[in-house]
Amino acid sequence: MAKKIIFSEKAPAPIGPYSQAVLINGTLYVSGQIALELATSGDIKAEAKGVMENLGYILEAAGMDYSHIVKSSIFLKDMNDFAQVNEVYGSFFTSEPPARETVQVARLPKDVNVEISVVAVKE
Repeated sequence: MAKKIIFSEKAPAPIGPYSQAVLINGTLYVSGQIALELATSGDIKAEAKGVMENLGYILEAAGMDYSHIVKSSIFLKDMNDFAQVNEVYGSFFTSEPPARETVQVARLPKDVNVEISVVAVKE
């Protein structure tokens, strides 16, 4: 059972002692992604899109895409942003969206407004 560290230069580098993603037995565990450069824009949709794009870069580095995601976790600074983030998130899944939870948290890394982590499987 060998694990493989997945890294994409297109996505933000880790800001701590963790990997962007770890692949083991066909399952990819992607660390929470943020869009730091968009966090202060005041545009939650743009920030959410940036987060989803960062996830896509990591999926691509592992030879996967959004269709391989089976579980996601969305962390919001403000649950009032739910509808807008949900709209952006949903646009990345044309059919059979993954299982998911969305929670409001007190604070996120680098004071961003949204962070998303996923688990993807390639059979």
